[in-house]
Amino acid sequence: MSRTTTSLPADMRQASIERAHRKLLLKLEGEPSVRELADAVGVTPSTISLQLKKMRERGIDIRTRGWRRRRMCPHCGGDL
Repeated sequence: MSRTTTSLPADMRQASIERAHRKLLLKLEGEPSVRELADAVGVTPSTISLQLKKMRERGIDIRTRGWRRRRMCPHCGGDL
């Protein structure tokens, strides 16, 4: 028995997040929030957060309103 799911593969979901991010950047004239991205893509904010984390690990930097760079020590460069 075959199983069908309605969820998109991760790479397609990430591509839709990138497209929505570009559209919202132009519309809002600034970075969208995670919630705004979730509404635009049609998924939950936790899904957006997970996909953004995976995208950042792959080197794709999608910034959202409220996202902070990791704090680093100015002397040794370690995490604070």
